[in-house]
Amino acid sequence: MSKKLNNNPKLKKRQRNRSHIGQFLLLLCMGVFLCIGLRFSYIAIFKNVQGVNLSQLARNLYTQSSVIPAKRGTIYDANGQPLAEDTSTYTLYAVLDKHQIDTANNNKPMYVTDKKKFAKTISSIIPISYKNAYKALTPKNNTFQVEFGSAGSNISLITKQKLEAHKLNGMGFIQQPSRIYPNGEFASHIIGYASSETNKIGNTSLIGQMGIEKIYNNLLTGKDGFSQEQLSNSGVEIPDKNNKNKKVKNGDDVYTTLDYRLQSLLETEMNSVYKQAHPSTMNAVLANAKTGNILAATQRPTFNATTKQGLDKIWRNTLVQDSYEPGSTMKVFTMASSIDSGNYNGNATYASGKYFIDGKLVPDWNTNGWGVINFDKGFALSSNVAMAHLEQNMGPKTWRKYMDRFKFFQSSNTGFPGEETGGLQFQYPIEQANTAFGQGIQVNALQMIRGLTSIANDGKMLQPRFISKIVNPKNKKTIKSFAPEVVGNPIKADTSKKVIKHMEDVVYKPYGIGADYKIPGYKIAAKTGTAQVSDGKAGYASGDDSYLYSVAGIAPADKPKYILYLTMKQPKLPAGKTASQLMSQIFNPVMRLALEENVNSNEENNIEIPDLHNVSTDTAKAKLDKTGVKYILIGNGDKILDQSVDSNEKINKNRLVILQTNGDKKMANLKGWSRYDVATYCRMAGISVDLDGDGYAYQQSILPNSSIYDMSKLSVKFK
Repeated sequence: MSKKLNNNPKLKKRQRNRSHIGQFLLLLCMGVFLCIGLRFSYIAIFKNVQGVNLSQLARNLYTQSSVIPAKRGTIYDANGQPLAEDTSTYTLYAVLDKHQIDTANNNKPMYVTDKKKFAKTISSIIPISYKNAYKALTPKNNTFQVEFGSAGSNISLITKQKLEAHKLNGMGFIQQPSRIYPNGEFASHIIGYASSETNKIGNTSLIGQMGIEKIYNNLLTGKDGFSQEQLSNSGVEIPDKNNKNKKVKNGDDVYTTLDYRLQSLLETEMNSVYKQAHPSTMNAVLANAKTGNILAATQRPTFNATTKQGLDKIWRNTLVQDSYEPGSTMKVFTMASSIDSGNYNGNATYASGKYFIDGKLVPDWNTNGWGVINFDKGFALSSNVAMAHLEQNMGPKTWRKYMDRFKFFQSSNTGFPGEETGGLQFQYPIEQANTAFGQGIQVNALQMIRGLTSIANDGKMLQPRFISKIVNPKNKKTIKSFAPEVVGNPIKADTSKKVIKHMEDVVYKPYGIGADYKIPGYKIAAKTGTAQVSDGKAGYASGDDSYLYSVAGIAPADKPKYILYLTMKQPKLPAGKTASQLMSQIFNPVMRLALEENVNSNEENNIEIPDLHNVSTDTAKAKLDKTGVKYILIGNGDKILDQSVDSNEKINKNRLVILQTNGDKKMANLKGWSRYDVATYCRMAGISVDLDGDGYAYQQSILPNSSIYDMSKLSVKFK
């Protein structure tokens, strides 16, 4: 039977088929395993699948990478007082979703559980009413969380801590980088501001939008760092030499030429006059006559760089972006040009009041004139007719040449964008004569300052400077310093001295019209100006408020050290006060403080003030007693919150240090205080002040030791 089966062709065929199939399947399996083996070998060797590097993928899975943001550089005054520095601000939000429970903390609610209490609490700390706060907490639609508009944004760390102290359920904060300008309205258009911007990959950084913050944005910004680390499954760091790390480079620090004390007083005095007269614009620039350094500069309207309040009123920097007809302060340059060109004879006489050129009238501000007078007296009286004669005697070509030598109509080269460089109407003889007394010619404030440096600096004209040096914050080494730069020599030294003598006559001669600018103990040289304001068409605006008033002053006249230039456009003069009297309320105290600082600078600044923030009052008093400086406390608290002199600053023994505590405040006896110290005291105490007169305080409306509160109002008289 078996032989039959074995000889059966069909069975043999089946056996062969099975054998072939088995061999095929074996080969197939071997091929598959070989392919798998080769694939695994390829992956093991080359670590790549469909263009994906598996090694890198695994590395990324256990790699933690982070960007280390660079700290933006600080902007300082000339003595190291911070004017702009980095900080963090916070946005308050409230969680309303009742599903938010902290399971790890006894199921504590992480949403607002008492909306009335929440609204009442935050309305007592941030500037929002209870009604609006509660309205935000009760939206019509189901909302996960809510914010509180501008009142709840840009919150400081101190305010955040006050809110957190109430431990309200559902309260949260979003942190963002920010820039703080600790002095409020303080050279705001000069310093500018920086604001947060988020790039495409979600990183937020501060970008300069105006002023020095914008001009030096690249230096201030620095370069972000990068950190990378390998982690195990349990989150423990694994040392790896392949980790890529890049050190952060913080932004460089910028030191300005501004003097904190002078700038503070200038801001206070500008505010006082601005509130009285409500001009359309005001400018003020104080410069060092021997270096060109701008010690203080501001404008009105202005804004608070931290809160941005007031920025909507005026964006432009009027020191360079406004050109205007300067009026009679231009007579300083007409006189200088006439003397320097050899065409001036001060004893020569002319008929004042009216002068006709080609049938066109040149009037004096006193159209009746002062009779036949000499040119020396004509300058002190600010006679337009005198200046027209000087221009005629020089000839238009000579006068035009000197305007170019003084660099009018050329950029001030201070780096601020959008500068208006001015121009003039100079085709006809009457137009040429008009420019000699500041009409038909357009300038800006920094061009005037630049020209005035040649008058105050023996004929050498200096570049106005706002920046003194750039410093590496890490090693405190100076990267770049800016030395005084002579940019021209328009007149001879002898000419400059003669012009200053004529400017003294404006202040001290019985017929001079600048007597308001006398400062006891110092000799002042000055020239006032009044110019009609253009109507924007082809003529001038009409009415009592259609003038631009100005004053250019140099002091001390015998050895010039400071130049102060002020403009006030279209003020509404209060009853009983002239424009000159109003401007002297700014000029006199600011120039006096500059002159006093110059005197005090001869004394050694060898007393270093320690950092007293957050130390006990007793400790602070003990430290200051040890230094020997004069100091006074605001409040009777046990902790120091603020100090008027920056930590580590060196001062002389006559400087007053003001400390603010956390206690109830009582008024100090201000008798004998300077205007600067009174203004600083009131700013730190949170009260408004009216300063009347010049010199030192002798009368105050709130008696010493009387209780004072935020928003109290004080009047102080000086003599």
